Amino acid sequence: MTAPTATAPPAGAGDAPDTGTAKGGRSLGARIAARAGGGVMRVVLILVALFWLMPTIGLLLSSLRSADKIAATGWWKVFTVPSELTFDNYQRLLDNSTITDSLFSTVMITVPSTVLVVVIGSLAGYAFAWMEFPGRDWWFLVVVGLLVVPVQVALIPVSKLFGAVGIFETTFGVIIFHTAFGLPFAIFLLRNFFAEIPRELLEAARLDGAGEIRLFTRVVMPLGGPAIASLGIFQFLWVWNDMLVALIFADSGSPPITVALQQQVRQFGNNIDVLAPGAFVSMVIPLAVFFAFQRQFVSGVMAGAVK
Repeated sequence: MTAPTATAPPAGAGDAPDTGTAKGGRSLGARIAARAGGGVMRVVLILVALFWLMPTIGLLLSSLRSADKIAATGWWKVFTVPSELTFDNYQRLLDNSTITDSLFSTVMITVPSTVLVVVIGSLAGYAFAWMEFPGRDWWFLVVVGLLVVPVQVALIPVSKLFGAVGIFETTFGVIIFHTAFGLPFAIFLLRNFFAEIPRELLEAARLDGAGEIRLFTRVVMPLGGPAIASLGIFQFLWVWNDMLVALIFADSGSPPITVALQQQVRQFGNNIDVLAPGAFVSMVIPLAVFFAFQRQFVSGVMAGAVK
């Protein structure tokens, strides 16, 4: 038997010209095109971000200018005359008891409305997902049906009901209204998220002696953290920025910030030196909440997309 002989490479193969083929099968032209495309995409995203932030930047700079400067020139003129910036408007805002009281009233409405929706929605979502009780599916269909009920349709009958029980034009009545209309979406969202938890995980916890409360607090709630955070952000932003419900159901003596700013326009017309900082403060708090929980919010959105 003869040993196999190595096949010699064809003549001239080692001197072949470089055709631009890179490692991994991508040519040099493809890599340049990919990098150019990525650079163009970054520029586009930066421009979109600046366009999206333009109203916020304009409101911030307007809140730092005097009323006569705001009336005379646009906010972009501040880049040519930075010395115009002043915090006097914010001092006037702090001296305006109507605005400060309305901020406190907004917090007193928004925080309980968010906490109640998250807590009750989580409990109900777990019950609809993993607990057996008579008519469970029918009750869940009723909850889904409530999603299509618009707020505007319920304003008059609910206002009559609240008037009959004595909670119309009270902070408690506004909290009840926001909680009631936020629960259908909360239950629908969390029930679908909790139902995706592997059954084997819950059964293993039951074999270890965990009851329903322990399952809910030690297993379901930690796994549902992203969805719960997303729900909390949505509910907080909706209640904080609400004006329709607050205009009808809130106490006119201590209205939320959205109604108070509208009243400032109606009462004083052109007091932009108070309106601009008030509007910016009312905008900054929801933004701070969003950015504080944005990691959980993105995780919840991505989890829903994968499912």
